[in-house]
Amino acid sequence: MSMDGLPPLREVIERHGLFAKKALGQNFLLDLNLTRRIARAAGRLENATVLEVGPGPGGLTRALLMEGAKRVVAIERDDRCIAALEEIAAHYPGRLEIVAGDAMKTDFAALAEGVGEVKIVANLPYNIGTELLIRWLTPQIWPPFYESMTLMFQREVAERVVAMPGSSHYGRLGVLSGWRTQASIAFDVPPQAFTPPPKVTSSVVRILPRPEPLPADIGKLARTTEAAFGQRRKMLRQSLKSLGGERLLEKVGIDGTRRAETLSVEEFVRLARAI
Repeated sequence: MSMDGLPPLREVIERHGLFAKKALGQNFLLDLNLTRRIARAAGRLENATVLEVGPGPGGLTRALLMEGAKRVVAIERDDRCIAALEEIAAHYPGRLEIVAGDAMKTDFAALAEGVGEVKIVANLPYNIGTELLIRWLTPQIWPPFYESMTLMFQREVAERVVAMPGSSHYGRLGVLSGWRTQASIAFDVPPQAFTPPPKVTSSVVRILPRPEPLPADIGKLARTTEAAFGQRRKMLRQSLKSLGGERLLEKVGIDGTRRAETLSVEEFVRLARAI
């Protein structure tokens, strides 16, 4: 038995035939000490409902419950994993709700309705991690339905999330993240911690919403960053031509010979507001 009184994860995976599927972006974390460290990075969980995406056989799910989460709602697309998750639910009566479905089609705000404090904690499947994050960063209503996000990404994606102006990693993701949240890398996770091991290092990122971000239209900000970073080697007067180019830049007092990676989040917001 493991430290939580449930069978070791390797045994669970073998018993249920849960080999990781590349098509689903699956890499399982089996070390409960490591998954508990991720759970602790999310802060106090006693009063929280935790939304978890892609729990797989339930390594992080178990850690969240061991660390005292009031309730975990686990969204799992892979039907093979449901039986393993149901064993965890039986071990922690009333504290784990399993939602069999696709996270890309899930209404997270609806899941969070009326449950009090909500945190998102997940070892995100590699193939949908960035898209999910952008959705969570850009809801129309702000402050959002969650109090914090503690998410695992490939290190390269994590660096883009926390990137500052002037950095080679700075791009659309860094602007959207810096606009509405404060993000930091908590720690790295080596490839050998996973089954199967990915080719890259992963990082756990802690994201806290800003209560009052600079006001901007999400659609316009997305268009501005897309155009600017879509041709990041070009000067802004060229890359932003479709949005007004030199005329737009003059309007907000930004030199048209600058490049996208030199602009602060505030300057991108000013451009979006001037469109």
